[in-house]
Amino acid sequence: MKIILTHEVSGLGAAGDVVDVKDGYARNYLIPRKFAIRWTKGGEKDVEQIRRARKIHEIQTIEQANQVKAQLEGVKVRLAVRSGDAGRLFGSVTPADIASAIKAAGGPEVDKRRIELGSPIKTLGAHETSVRLHPEVDAKVSIEVVAA
Repeated sequence: MKIILTHEVSGLGAAGDVVDVKDGYARNYLIPRKFAIRWTKGGEKDVEQIRRARKIHEIQTIEQANQVKAQLEGVKVRLAVRSGDAGRLFGSVTPADIASAIKAAGGPEVDKRRIELGSPIKTLGAHETSVRLHPEVDAKVSIEVVAA
């Protein structure tokens, strides 16, 4: 099935790309989560609009990405969450929580879709996550999860 990506999808492409994927992957995952729309002849007009919007929001050069990386790696991020007696969280820490904690700590504004968690954060303590700033630049962010 041919689809037009509306958001960046790891391993597949960036917003505005027209890609071919398996029917089930498109119908059950990409389209319901608004990561993609079906490709149509009329949808070709949307591709250019999506690409223009992506250029506005994306970090243009590697130098800019390295500057943002230095800012991110210099920020101490503390995230207060509800937890049980044994240090296990009620739920887990989401990329949206991390993005808001980075901004609250005085760091740059980060898109939650660019934050990659290796595994769900479900315990108190220090954790590390990466932020894709540019196709060639990733920033490592240390997060301290504490009880609220």
